[in-house]
Amino acid sequence: MGAGGVGSAVVPIAARRDFFEHIVVADSKQSRAAEVVAKIGDPRFSAVALDASDQGAVEAALTEHRCDVLFNAVDPRFTMPLFRAALNTGARYLDMAMSLSRPHPLRPYELPGVKLGDEQFALDGEWRARGSLALVGMGVEPGLADVFARYAADHLFSSIDEIGVRDGSNLVVDGYDFAPTFSIWTTIEECLNPPVVWEDGAWRTTEPFSEPEVFDFPEGIGPVECVNVEHEEVLLVPRWIDARRVTFKYGLGEEFISVLKTLRKLGLDSADKIKVGGVEASPRDVVAARLPDPATLGDRMRGKTCAGTWVKGVGKDGEPREVYLYHVVDNEWSMSEYGCQAVVWQTAVHPVVALELLATGVWSGTGVLGPEAFDAVPFLELLNAYGSPWGMRDEAKVEPIREPVESREVLLSA
Repeated sequence: MGAGGVGSAVVPIAARRDFFEHIVVADSKQSRAAEVVAKIGDPRFSAVALDASDQGAVEAALTEHRCDVLFNAVDPRFTMPLFRAALNTGARYLDMAMSLSRPHPLRPYELPGVKLGDEQFALDGEWRARGSLALVGMGVEPGLADVFARYAADHLFSSIDEIGVRDGSNLVVDGYDFAPTFSIWTTIEECLNPPVVWEDGAWRTTEPFSEPEVFDFPEGIGPVECVNVEHEEVLLVPRWIDARRVTFKYGLGEEFISVLKTLRKLGLDSADKIKVGGVEASPRDVVAARLPDPATLGDRMRGKTCAGTWVKGVGKDGEPREVYLYHVVDNEWSMSEYGCQAVVWQTAVHPVVALELLATGVWSGTGVLGPEAFDAVPFLELLNAYGSPWGMRDEAKVEPIREPVESREVLLSA
């Protein structure tokens, strides 16, 4: 469901694999879905028009096309109708962004209200009763970052003090003063909501953009200032992995943060509809409509994007250990190889890997589960087979001024 940036990138990635019989690409605009399918020219893909907010129509489409899995590639406003549609029809479910949060009504920067994914986890019993699986938060972040956390807990550490997801890039979009490389709707949602931190057995919240730190990203990206942002990993990792503290920090940059703060001050971050000149629209949708589609920016983009998980604790040998497990995508490579810009390609490849593991029975389960609930090794091995290897950096061996990327040791297999 969804033929936008990430949904359109899924198609050329999946087209190179043979684990499925057929994929129906659905979008509210049938022409957009059809265009994505036409570029591939593979009879295993077809396109239909479908409104993600219409749960009944989604259920009918799942039944008509005999779909085994509903893969949700639309923004999180539509998570719950799609989630329920899959549950009601017996299809398995996979998403990359979980059900939306709602801040605490009285103490939003101290206590969580409704957390990301709470609505989905509330239906865990119903999924178990059906003997069906909902794999939630399975993109890159959340998704691969959670797989990294599982791998670290199982194979690298005897105890973990902190798991910190760190995301940064040196991407530049030529010809635009401001052009987000991912959905601005989702970016506003996660960046302006109170960030959640897991600490000493409980979740708490903090101010947006709090606790800034400079993190040095690998493969030539370099130092980027990262700040706390609301994200699913903090709500997923502690459910399956024992860690004293879990955080998510995003390398947004000073200009991006300034734009987001201005949108908040002007009320342009609101998703509630208002009437202007007889027309109803939400300010956030207007902002999104005024910005370029991230899927179309690839030819103008330069640089790399990095998603990764920093882990600190006691290693298997009983000594202190600190590592950064990461995945880097070069926009030049993703454009030449797949015709997709780096950010959307990196987000799309990991759910396809997970779908292959589900289809082949390597991953299985019932209920509402995050990526941490599964063995990480098969995923990381298969990701390498997709031609986009992951890496690991020993932070204890890295000086404040990093050595040239060419000399860094990179772990290319699990």
